Amino acid sequence: MAMLAGLIFAIEEASDRPGTLVATLPFGGMTLLEYQVRLLVGAGAQQVLIAVGRVTPALLAAINRASRRDIAVDVVRSAEEAAEKMAPGTRVLVLADGLVTTDPVIDRMGSEGPEALLVTDQADSPAAIERLDMRDCWAGMARISLAQLKKIAEMPEDYDFQSALLRVAAQSGAQHVPLTSGWLRGGHAVERSAEGLAARNTGVLAALSERRDDWADRWIFTRIARLALPELVSRNVPDWGPLVAGGVLGVMALVALGAAWTGTGLIVALLSAAALTTAASLTTLRGEDRRSQMLEWAMLGLFGGVALVAGWIEQTLLDSATPMVLAMVALAAQALVERAPSRPRRWWASPSAHLLLLTPFALAGWVGIGFGLSALYAFGTLAAAVEATREKA
Repeated sequence: MAMLAGLIFAIEEASDRPGTLVATLPFGGMTLLEYQVRLLVGAGAQQVLIAVGRVTPALLAAINRASRRDIAVDVVRSAEEAAEKMAPGTRVLVLADGLVTTDPVIDRMGSEGPEALLVTDQADSPAAIERLDMRDCWAGMARISLAQLKKIAEMPEDYDFQSALLRVAAQSGAQHVPLTSGWLRGGHAVERSAEGLAARNTGVLAALSERRDDWADRWIFTRIARLALPELVSRNVPDWGPLVAGGVLGVMALVALGAAWTGTGLIVALLSAAALTTAASLTTLRGEDRRSQMLEWAMLGLFGGVALVAGWIEQTLLDSATPMVLAMVALAAQALVERAPSRPRRWWASPSAHLLLLTPFALAGWVGIGFGLSALYAFGTLAAAVEATREKA
């Protein structure tokens, strides 16, 4: 597999902030440049080049922060310089100046394949940059070869790097990849103003928060994250903010459960789950995928703590081991589901789904029945996960 490198253009000034490069404008709790680098890293890029006209202190600071993602980030001023820094056979994913996009788009364009241009047939689309032919306009992303990049390097020195790259790719017969309506709704666009980026910020955050598959997260907890993320980002709340809130609420839930306030404990546990979900979305936005995965396991830990403490209290109150056994069965089955390699289905059980299922039964004083249903739900999901794995094999 050929190495993937990213080429980001950071030349244009913001239309509403003279002297400020679009790439250094705030977006998603970071700069637009850092967000673009984060997308490229997520797509598997091993090298990122920033095409610049001038280096400002803000741009240099953004590049230094982006370099902390364990990837080589270098500044180039021409196609010749860019070609010299890339290894033979490298495929290059190009992001236009001011491009805002999301993971599904960049994953599609960054995949293996021939040279390609992302296009839209709507000339008035916020993603349309430059017309390619009578039908299509360039939508800000291209996959090119190193050979094409070297062709641009042979042009006169007064060429416009981005436009020349686009023309060479188009003339070489690059495949046209249509921009879908879903990608457009997800926030894909080219913005040259701070105001425009601020408006796009909410849409991209909303698309990010809806990436979860199971019904409980998608319909309940990510709706909460969708409301919270723009506020957290606009106030530059650090990643650990909602994480600490989730941890504190989780401890409070366990204390309430230990005091036999089962209904109150489950409600507080739901608030903890909402905070942890928001923290996971925030870390994903900022490119901390490993930390986001750890937060997914923290959700399982929250459900485990709730199940074991509530099961123990119920066992003590009823003088019966049944609630504790059902709680342990539900937890064990869900832990196996979390490790299943098959892709989750919408109806499958999840830690947050179990908390939602248990809460009404806890409020009604029927915790044992709630654990019974939770155990059945987890077992049904586990059976489906095993079957899906067998089908894939």
